[in-house]
Amino acid sequence: MKNKGKYYLTTAIAYTSGKPHIGNTYEIILADAIARFKRQEGYDVFFQTGTDEHGQKIQDRAAQAGRTPKEYVDATAGEVRRIWDLMNTSYDKFIRTTDEDHERQVQKIFRIMHDKGDIYKGEYKGMYCKECESFYTESQLVEGKCPECGGNVTPASEEAYFFKMSKYADRLIEHIKTHPEFIQPESRKNEMMNNFLLPGLQDLCVSRTSFSWGIPVDFDPRHVVYVWLDALTNYITGIGYDGDGNHTELFKKNWPADLHLIGKDIIRFHTIYWPIFLMSLDIPLPKQVFGHPWLLQAGGKMSKSRGNVLYADDLADIFGVDAVRYFVLHEMPYENDGVISWELMVERMNSELANTLGNLVNRTIAMSNKYFGGIVENRDVHDDQGIDADLASHREALVGLVEEKMDKLRVADALTEIFNLFKRSNKYIDETEPWKLAKDPEAQDRLATVLYNLMDSILTGTTLLSSFMPETAEKIFAQIGAEAVDYEKLSESGNYPSGTKVTDKPEILFARMKIEDLQDRIDAIEATQKARIAALTGIKEEEPKEEAKEESKEEEAAPITHKETCTYDDFAKCEFRVGEILECEEVKKSKKLLCSKVKIGPNEVVQICSGLRPKYTAAEMVGKKVMVIVNLAPRKMAGLESQGMILCAEDPDGSLSLMVPEKKEFPAGSEIG
Repeated sequence: MKNKGKYYLTTAIAYTSGKPHIGNTYEIILADAIARFKRQEGYDVFFQTGTDEHGQKIQDRAAQAGRTPKEYVDATAGEVRRIWDLMNTSYDKFIRTTDEDHERQVQKIFRIMHDKGDIYKGEYKGMYCKECESFYTESQLVEGKCPECGGNVTPASEEAYFFKMSKYADRLIEHIKTHPEFIQPESRKNEMMNNFLLPGLQDLCVSRTSFSWGIPVDFDPRHVVYVWLDALTNYITGIGYDGDGNHTELFKKNWPADLHLIGKDIIRFHTIYWPIFLMSLDIPLPKQVFGHPWLLQAGGKMSKSRGNVLYADDLADIFGVDAVRYFVLHEMPYENDGVISWELMVERMNSELANTLGNLVNRTIAMSNKYFGGIVENRDVHDDQGIDADLASHREALVGLVEEKMDKLRVADALTEIFNLFKRSNKYIDETEPWKLAKDPEAQDRLATVLYNLMDSILTGTTLLSSFMPETAEKIFAQIGAEAVDYEKLSESGNYPSGTKVTDKPEILFARMKIEDLQDRIDAIEATQKARIAALTGIKEEEPKEEAKEESKEEEAAPITHKETCTYDDFAKCEFRVGEILECEEVKKSKKLLCSKVKIGPNEVVQICSGLRPKYTAAEMVGKKVMVIVNLAPRKMAGLESQGMILCAEDPDGSLSLMVPEKKEFPAGSEIG
């Protein structure tokens, strides 16, 4: 196969504060699918992942667990790697920020930046969030809380080194404008430009003195290098960057990175801080940074303290590794958040994996054994209705469709295209009715051709499926007696070797399930979650807060407090309309706000921020018809302008429910009065 050149792909390095849940694990599976597909295309891939192991949070948690920080991160880094390996990910390098060569290069990098005048010593005074390991000014807080995680902040003042971010800001803005592919999806780019770069960058704190678990600044050892300068540089130190200029051949070959794959919550660090650090080092910028959405458990973002966490190993124990890989890859939209639950896993297991794929392979092998002793032969007897030609067109077009989707990082769409071929093949069975052909002695050559066409389609689809579900693909190859097709031949028909014998004992690839049959296992998994975390870290997880019990007697409920009486004229000033939510995304600086684009008339769209995240995901909001006030004076909310209000009902417990029109066909802009 022709070598298409190098392709350097990285994930964010996982923070070693605990066992990664399925939302964290999604990223490594996504990266692995991309890496495998690039290798299949003919690229020389280098795929790097790893762990981020320094910081105050690690030092504090290690102390709580009665361990040294190194003992603590050794355990958690080992657990991260175990999960990555369990999910069959094909990384080439697993870097740890406690690796000696990484630490040595970070010290060199810090000195280079300092000697260049990009880093200077000063004093930091502000509000500090230990969870995010970030400083904020009072104006950056949201309701007195951290704008990133919503957690508590404390006043902090300490001597620190700072990086002059503004020195490179104009250069970065120009780069983003002239390289539209640099930040993807487009909405992430707009967020970075409008919320951070264009308003002006503040200098960044890059060292700390209030804790010791970090890489010492070699010329001022009272300071340790602050987390982001340490962590981000792994992308170059891991492939052999040397601050003295003695770079390895691996670095010379692979840098700049072709893709940094990260979660949307750390897009700012990778598209502002990291490029500016590279500019300071006179190193080319990565070609693309993709901020993928979150995988949420039904009901909201996963949180150990809330007790709503799913782990990859628990899911794999019940469904199998490839079923988990399929689910997280297929259910994640390109830009909006995806949702996972036990019920959704079972539904996809039955409908897509057992019915569409497993049933197709099993039926085709079974019919080949029943009618021809397992020999699959192309006898070139085709129909005159175009059924064979239609299946062939789907088969031959598949590689182009998958390649187009993967080039745009639309991995879920690529997987859908593969399953569309499997669905078309199942339809082909219904159209050709092999069981009827088998009863006609004169139709045996036609029957053989039908089974060959099916096997040829299975082989094509499975070859492409191998990047997403590698173990399943190997099982199918073994059962149909064929190997993966060379990528350059995938757009052709006739790749399945005529005369091949299939297995006489086909294996059930995916068994159908019932959620009620799994309930005991699910209950056991959920009951032991906290014990498993405690065994790993030595820290008992915070128990989720018990929900307040509903009062059954109406007279015991708290009395309603009414607002001041207003006149009809006051009320008449409010303009209520039906709005249709066209787009919705979470507001970065708030744990409560969603920002929606709301259509309030034939050609009128407004932006409305609303505190609905505790109840609704961004994906759930899109397409809803809601009641809105459209003539409120605009106001700033977490740095964004809100041009109206979405109306909700709220019960005494704080639960929210959107006010929606009884008839969904009411057009956007319909007046409410």
